[in-house]
Amino acid sequence: MIRDISSVSHEPEPASADGHGRRINYLRLSITDTCNFRCVYCMPEDTPFKPVSELMADDEIVRLAACFARLGFEKFRLTGGEPTLRPGVAGIVRQLRALPGVREVTMTTNGTRLADLARPLADAGLRRINVRLDSLDPARFRELSRRDELSKVWKGILAAEAAGLAIKLNVVLVRGINDETDAVELARLTLDKPWQVRFIELMPLGGMSVFQKSKVVREAELRTRLESALGPLTSVGAGVLDGEARIFRAAQAPGTIGFISSVSRSFCCACRRARLTADGHLRLCLLHETEVDLLTALRSGATDAAIERLIQQGLHRKPLHHALAQDNAPADRLMSQIGG
Repeated sequence: MIRDISSVSHEPEPASADGHGRRINYLRLSITDTCNFRCVYCMPEDTPFKPVSELMADDEIVRLAACFARLGFEKFRLTGGEPTLRPGVAGIVRQLRALPGVREVTMTTNGTRLADLARPLADAGLRRINVRLDSLDPARFRELSRRDELSKVWKGILAAEAAGLAIKLNVVLVRGINDETDAVELARLTLDKPWQVRFIELMPLGGMSVFQKSKVVREAELRTRLESALGPLTSVGAGVLDGEARIFRAAQAPGTIGFISSVSRSFCCACRRARLTADGHLRLCLLHETEVDLLTALRSGATDAAIERLIQQGLHRKPLHHALAQDNAPADRLMSQIGG
């Protein structure tokens, strides 16, 4: 029998496809490992940071980003550490936004410098920002971040809103500190504001796994608490993930509530992300230690084509799942060293 192949698709596999057929088109790009917070779930108070010479320079960031863009990466999120501590951050946004094929540049920040930077970032092409906000209570905010900066963060959020940036608030709940009153109060913000409040399960990472595992608040418990206070939450988008988050809405609320549940509800099969650390390593999964050193290749004279081959070879090794269920957590880097 002769097989009719006239209707068979012969479209080539995307240049950024991984070894499991997922198209990886979203890069979380760390532009510094330095942070002005010392969050208890992220890093010790005395965490050392790398010297500037070991981090990507501005032109190296843009050159590597261009390589990713040519491979089909369309979305770039600037992370850190704290990305707003990087001098000239608005200029980096502008250069990334100008790369052919890049449709979106976003940022995750602790918000402390947004009062001054929100407008320049928006003018440079940023359209959306994620701000870490773990409590609306000054004392608990200070306990979690080890810094007394809540008022500055709140001013930054309002400045971002005034600049026209879409706002998502990232909340990491830590059992026994901000998992009860704070969770409900933060969710209540969606009743008045068109913001998304995203609750992120604490993940074991970077040699702090004993603390992190003991303090995790799982989605099912949290959702029960929120619905007791706000009423039933309705699924938004037919359950389709918004990035990493499952999205819900309280009745009549202009904003939404997201659950990022890496521990209890893995979303690995739908993952489209890779990470580039501030020292120029392609990290294939937040929760695996596999990396590809791109910065050394660049500084050793590699052509763009050679760097793009390294990226593709790395993507092909991207794991299908994390291994938290097997009690296997990476210990090689802190979150601030990877880029959250």
